[in-house]
Amino acid sequence: MILNGSKVRRLVFFSLSYLLTFSPLFAQYNTDRLVMIGRSALYYEDYVLSIQYFNQAISAKPYLYEPWFFRGVAKFYLDDFRGAESDCTQAIERNPYVMTIYELRGLCRINQKNYSGAIDDYTRAIRYNPDNQGLWHNRILCRINEKDYERGLAEIDTMLTRWSNYARGYAMQAEIYLLKKDTTEAVKSLDKSLELDPYDAGIWAERAVISLARQKWKEGEGYLTKAIHLQPKNAGYYINRALARYNQNGLRGAMADYDTALDLDPNNFIGHYNRGLLRAQVGDDNRGIEDFDFVLRLEPNDLMALFNRALLLEQTGNLRDAIRDYSKVIDEFPNFWFGLEHRASCYRRLGLAKQAEADEFRILKAQMDKRYGGKQPRLSKRQMRRKSDTDPDKYNQLVVADEQQVEHEYKSDYRGKVQNRQVEMAWQQMFALSFFTVYDKVRSYIAFDKDVDAFNQQSRAHALHIISSQPNIDEARMNRHVAFIDSVTIAIGETKGNVDVKPLLVQRAVAYSAIQNFDAAIDDLSTLIQMDSTAVLAYWQRAVCQAKINEFNASQGTNVELKSANVLSDLCEALKLAPNNPYLYYNRGCLYAIRKDYHRALDDFTRALSFDGNIPEAYYNRGLVYLQTNKTTEGVADLSKAGELGLYDAYSVIKKYREK
Repeated sequence: MILNGSKVRRLVFFSLSYLLTFSPLFAQYNTDRLVMIGRSALYYEDYVLSIQYFNQAISAKPYLYEPWFFRGVAKFYLDDFRGAESDCTQAIERNPYVMTIYELRGLCRINQKNYSGAIDDYTRAIRYNPDNQGLWHNRILCRINEKDYERGLAEIDTMLTRWSNYARGYAMQAEIYLLKKDTTEAVKSLDKSLELDPYDAGIWAERAVISLARQKWKEGEGYLTKAIHLQPKNAGYYINRALARYNQNGLRGAMADYDTALDLDPNNFIGHYNRGLLRAQVGDDNRGIEDFDFVLRLEPNDLMALFNRALLLEQTGNLRDAIRDYSKVIDEFPNFWFGLEHRASCYRRLGLAKQAEADEFRILKAQMDKRYGGKQPRLSKRQMRRKSDTDPDKYNQLVVADEQQVEHEYKSDYRGKVQNRQVEMAWQQMFALSFFTVYDKVRSYIAFDKDVDAFNQQSRAHALHIISSQPNIDEARMNRHVAFIDSVTIAIGETKGNVDVKPLLVQRAVAYSAIQNFDAAIDDLSTLIQMDSTAVLAYWQRAVCQAKINEFNASQGTNVELKSANVLSDLCEALKLAPNNPYLYYNRGCLYAIRKDYHRALDDFTRALSFDGNIPEAYYNRGLVYLQTNKTTEGVADLSKAGELGLYDAYSVIKKYREK
């Protein structure tokens, strides 16, 4: 039986069997609630905590499919793809008619490169839901990875019959044609895809690859410029555009692209190697050596990089290190006469005549059979070698990847953060009571309130802190919370007076909040309010817990207007008792913002900052309200202040709106 917060309950009814959520007896009758709390923890990205709730539900009723499935979801987000696949298999054994389980297991198998298994899952899912475009999309990508091109093309034809304006379908078709070396058909498909969706950076990049392969450098540069405009943080686009620019004698532009690519991807082998070659060409020998040093840290046995570094070391007078590098290359390629000549020259300059003569004799002996040209070949603007090509005579050619890999984007509801699929604006969370305090090297702000401080002074227990983001809980910390709840429950049962029991109810409610059992927390806080209508902390925390429940329920499609009114009522009541509390104004502002009552939200955030002008969350949320009401200047100013105070997520929002 669950306590109803609207009814008065005597403390005598708080028996141990009711309160210990994790006891086996309770779990037998409350598995649905365990699953719901676990799903709430999953929504708030507390994956380890959610797994513990699903474990309890599985132990109580192992024949239900839902706990297995949702535990699989949590493991998927933790990148435990094998464990997630196993849980999905268990869920399917219990209910083989739920399409989403096959979809998730398919994604798990893709992440383990088990494409044939994923195809089986998507085939079964399509049987139950043939109108799900994402299922068709993912199965075709698996066909491509399995090199089953004919079946992939056939399924694309079916898909494009159903969804004739699906741009990515034509892009996948082009990819298959490219893999089959049919560039003419690939170009047709890509052009059709771009006609339908000119804002897909990946398609522009694929089109550019074909142009570069045909040595249409200017055309390829144009396509890559469009791709970069749409997706400016992709290092590969800059690497390819640098190649196109170099082959048009745009050395400065190529160098700039390599610099940008390496800012985005500092460990990019091709970027460092090619930039090293360009620096050598313009006489920037020392920085060229730095690039080849980096390449050789990534791949110590790359002979091409060794030889190029040796040439630059020789050029800068570091002859012994040059000989070291030349020798490694010559040991691997004894008939590399150009390398022998350079090593002999280094020996001569060091006065090591015997070693120089030995190298020169090997060269002269070769000249008896084959004419030898002593001049260093010039760097050809139209010559490139693949990364795996180790022909030493190609040491001075720009490197390109062995294969132009297309980055596959699988369609899924299980991508990115859970909340981002549900809301457009990422508001900062309400301030709540917690046993934890979140220390941040960037953010130095510590929330303080006199009522919380008074509670800590009077109660002889865990100190309460004010935080806006509850840290995730691992299994050990969760077990400590459950043990704490157990001990407080016993203490409540042994307490006779209301004065002594009130702080215990607050502590247990905060502990329940930490493990996301918000219903149990609300029950305790409601009981406390029935005992003491001036308990400001109870109104505060109850509003936060109900707001958390509302957010999760809204994400599931439930109407939460009535419950939202309860949150507002509690915050207003708390403000009557503590009219100078900035966090209560901030929390009410958050509620108004969620309800899109931006005028009232703006007033409350401003009121909060009038009491404490250093709350970064208040500046952040007020900035978002300004942006929502088309006051961009004020919004950017507030977000800038939030970033200044350490809430650095604000800068990404500023960039987004400035780009708009």
